[in-house]
Amino acid sequence: MCDKCSENLHQPVTPSRRSVMLFATSALGLALGGTALAKEAKAPPKPQNVLSPDAALKRLMEGNARYVSGVSRRHDFTHEREALVGGQNPYAAVLSCADSRIAPEYAFDTGRGDLFVCRVAGNFAGDETVASMEYTVAVLGTPLIMVLGHDNCGAVDATIKSLKDDKPLPGHIPSLVSAIAPAVKAAAQQSGNALDNAIRQNVIDNVAKLKSAAPILNAAVEQGKLKVLGGIYRLRTGTVELLAQA
Repeated sequence: MCDKCSENLHQPVTPSRRSVMLFATSALGLALGGTALAKEAKAPPKPQNVLSPDAALKRLMEGNARYVSGVSRRHDFTHEREALVGGQNPYAAVLSCADSRIAPEYAFDTGRGDLFVCRVAGNFAGDETVASMEYTVAVLGTPLIMVLGHDNCGAVDATIKSLKDDKPLPGHIPSLVSAIAPAVKAAAQQSGNALDNAIRQNVIDNVAKLKSAAPILNAAVEQGKLKVLGGIYRLRTGTVELLAQA
């Protein structure tokens, strides 16, 4: 054997860049495929939460009725925690105001893993909230989103006053004003109580924003997999009043 051939036998074979990329792509595909199959085969943590949009709304409002009448259910949080260690499948998502008097989990008499809740003063859908709602719909399979406003909302009232006085609020609060201002301006053309009208309009606007959010939420709505609606929580009674759907 020639010296050149002998040297080649002892040199390590270095794979080409193309072969490495092809192998990595194939491995990733197999990994993702295996994950997807495992996810499909795995039973949901709470089978009772696998509902249609209409059934989810019915269950949500039945929970509110129990809360209002003071006969909320006793929830077995110990077993719920155990069931939810490996995942979650909430049957509804709620975009609520951060007001301390509003607690969606109580208002709808729900247990752990039932609601996917996003809270911000003025219950408006910023980019982060839209992304969160996309996650719960696309990944967790949530069939219902409710935008929940409430009477005497301080964030909406502050926006009305800030616009009326043309006086910016301190700190980062102007970001709330900017988000709520379109609803306040639209409600200014309506007759009746300015604050009540603005609160209602703010809910309507954010329902419309979530329903039309492309490419995930609007597609789920069009396919009948998702319902997006609005409600007003009444502080005195705890009742959630649904707003007429457009």
